Amino acid sequence: MTAPLLLCCDLDRTLLPNGPQDASPEALPRFQRIAARPEVTLAYVTGRSRDLVERAISHWEIPLPDVVAADVGTTIYDVGPNALWAPWYDWQDVIARDWKDHTPADLANALADIDDLTPQAKDRQGPFKLCYTAPHNIDAAALVSVISARLDKLNIATEVIWSVDETRQIGLLDILPRSATKQGAVDFLRCRLGFAPDRTLFAGDSGNDLPVLAGPLKAILVANATHEVRTTLNRLAEASGKDDTLYLAHGDFLGMNGAYAAGILEGLAHFFPETLDWMT
Repeated sequence: MTAPLLLCCDLDRTLLPNGPQDASPEALPRFQRIAARPEVTLAYVTGRSRDLVERAISHWEIPLPDVVAADVGTTIYDVGPNALWAPWYDWQDVIARDWKDHTPADLANALADIDDLTPQAKDRQGPFKLCYTAPHNIDAAALVSVISARLDKLNIATEVIWSVDETRQIGLLDILPRSATKQGAVDFLRCRLGFAPDRTLFAGDSGNDLPVLAGPLKAILVANATHEVRTTLNRLAEASGKDDTLYLAHGDFLGMNGAYAAGILEGLAHFFPETLDWMT
């Protein structure tokens, strides 16, 4: 019998076909068959809140996952077949140490006079997440540097993550506890669920996925990722010596184009050839 497999997927423009590129119509049904396998534990790792994840599951008719790491990894829920959405409070205890007694409001006050930052909607914020938009063509590295310097003065451990929403042509900036990125969440749930690193796979497409994509685990970049993300990932992977654990989907797999769910399936078959039979 095939050993258990932990499949971690970003949602927007990774599993969800909500970017400008077309989706291969057969990809999502094949992904649903994969998710239904008893060997597969499915985790969604996303910037969406719990409410927005539930809306996505209903609207796009994607599989109900076993686990959700939401809010850019700052919350983790045990979902399961009964959709209980039980929070993992032990994860909250871990990430709370980074910000000590500071709240998102304290961090926002330290950044209040940076004109290029616009707070995102209330449902995008969280107790361990502060989210802004900014012009997509801004000098992102300089902006991140300014923000990091301001927050260092609070003597807290933060991670500032930049990405671009290509559909809206807007920059997205997430400020998190340093241990609470998607990478931290994936590592925590992998260890808690008892999966070995070589039986864990992550798929993503954007800037806030880069820490996991460029990290030590097996990872897939779907074909619809932007040229900027692809270029940055190649640079990070080269710097870290990551080669055989990174797959860049390109299409021409089972007649699909490599975008969204098709890219996840392509990478899954690359790393775990036995799953090809599950798709077909």
